[in-house]
Amino acid sequence: MHVPIELLTAGRDLTEPTLSPDGSKVAFVQRWRGAASIMVISPDGGAERLFSTGPDPAPGRGMGGGCLCWHPSGLGLVYAAVDGEIWWQPIGRAAVQLTALGRECRAPNVAPNGEYFVFAVDDAEVWQQGMDVDVRAVAPLRLDSGSDSFCFDPVVSPCSSTVVWQGWSPPDMPWDGAGLVSCTVQSGELSRWQPRDAAVQQPRFVPDGAQVWVDDASGWLNVRIDGESVLAESAEQAGPTWGMGQRSFVVSPDGSHVALCRNEGGFGRLVVVDRSSGRVTNVGKGGHGQLTWVGHTLVALRSGAVTPTQIVSYDLSDLSVKPARTVLAVGPAAGWDQFDLPEPSVIEVDGLHARRYAAGAGRTLVWVHGGPTDQWQADFRPRISYWWSRGWDVLVVDPHGTTGHGRDYQRALNGQWGRLDVDDTAALIRHAHAEGWATPKTTVVIGASSGGLTVVAMLADYSELVAAGVTSYPVSDVRALAEVTHRFEAHYTDTLVGESTDQELFVELSPVNRAEQITKPLLVFHGSDDPVVPLEQSERLVESAGDVVTLVVYDGEGHGFRDSANTQDELKRTAAFLRDSVPAWHL
Repeated sequence: MHVPIELLTAGRDLTEPTLSPDGSKVAFVQRWRGAASIMVISPDGGAERLFSTGPDPAPGRGMGGGCLCWHPSGLGLVYAAVDGEIWWQPIGRAAVQLTALGRECRAPNVAPNGEYFVFAVDDAEVWQQGMDVDVRAVAPLRLDSGSDSFCFDPVVSPCSSTVVWQGWSPPDMPWDGAGLVSCTVQSGELSRWQPRDAAVQQPRFVPDGAQVWVDDASGWLNVRIDGESVLAESAEQAGPTWGMGQRSFVVSPDGSHVALCRNEGGFGRLVVVDRSSGRVTNVGKGGHGQLTWVGHTLVALRSGAVTPTQIVSYDLSDLSVKPARTVLAVGPAAGWDQFDLPEPSVIEVDGLHARRYAAGAGRTLVWVHGGPTDQWQADFRPRISYWWSRGWDVLVVDPHGTTGHGRDYQRALNGQWGRLDVDDTAALIRHAHAEGWATPKTTVVIGASSGGLTVVAMLADYSELVAAGVTSYPVSDVRALAEVTHRFEAHYTDTLVGESTDQELFVELSPVNRAEQITKPLLVFHGSDDPVVPLEQSERLVESAGDVVTLVVYDGEGHGFRDSANTQDELKRTAAFLRDSVPAWHL
């Protein structure tokens, strides 16, 4: 039975479930049909209720957040709104604007004494402001010195005397060299710490005041308390910092245990670690994130290959038995339970990694994730299910540069983006052919953004391995990307490619310069208003490759398509393209 297009474009996005200080409520952000709101629900389940009364919140995406924080009194919460300001939302009353900076304020965190809150401004500064609802009566104070170009996720210590945050500067990206910055509130004294040749993320505090964070000094992203690993292992306990508000771990209210999310070869698992004994309790399979823990209740955002994204609560009152799980809210539309969706199998060959969703019909979509410093874990991905239900194997490849396999594997792509990832993908395709999952005539490579660079280069360099390619807003010219992309990624190519003065290297690694070698059909989708990879890149690709490339432009769309009509059109055009590109006797 085919998954219908409508099921992919229906439903809502859920982010940032957060328990209130007394544990009686769970606030979360939902995004639906272009609007967003803050909702509340009991941690025991029941009816959802609308909480926000002011301007829409500005939610994060997926396992990211940085939108809201409860006041320690439990009488309301502060949140980042779409107008760029921070607002106070008391229970049952009108929302009140707290900041008036006219900039992009995010990641609010209220001090435990309730007197002030801290927040990030324009991803670059950390500010402190009193919890006074008269915005004219308070004077916000900047805490950072400006020595770091980026400042994320400020948080206040339990005694309300110290603020810590994650800071870094180009040419580093946050996973290359972010440090932990501390500020003494009374004196304004600053200090900065960073492990050698490693990066820090998610700085927070244990209830007794000890500092806790994640770093990859061991080669793997592990949670540390005052520098000591909670669970030292060759597995990732966090993802890359693509935005604010990741919460891949949480310390219990009494500080005796730590719940953390493990990445097991692309599969997620939530565990609880006893700090004194080191005992590990398995809480649940599936990708988890956005953890909060109050009393005996832990709340998380959960997803899996066969599990639509949901907000769940766990009863952790007795860790001698597997904790009971309660589903509080579900994001995707109802109906997914009627499909017997597949769990992927792990593929490891010659030091490379992939996951295969097997349909067994002799044709394969080889999917390259974006980033490239990222990973598609075995979480809920409706597009994979859509094509699998139509008889396509989906091989999700993890070429070098992918996260989840340790720092060395991720950093191996540095200086070789557009070459090593392409060679890795080709090697994994050859393995698929050797295993009989598909043939060159029934293999199509697909990917978006940085994954699109791999797609374009695959068709230019390894056309004998594939029948066609499909890509959305692909990077095809890495030099042009470095010159025009947005601030966060402005220096991304410094590590992925090399010094901007090395023109020959940029030319060599940009597949647009080999586009005349493309002989197999390539379908390209692009938004007219893309601020990350401008449309001009795809237009140049068409000019260089000629009629073999079909370009579809969606007016008003950016880096990722939001309009459901465009999403449906994209899927329909892709289906027609695949029918034309792969022999009919395989369909």
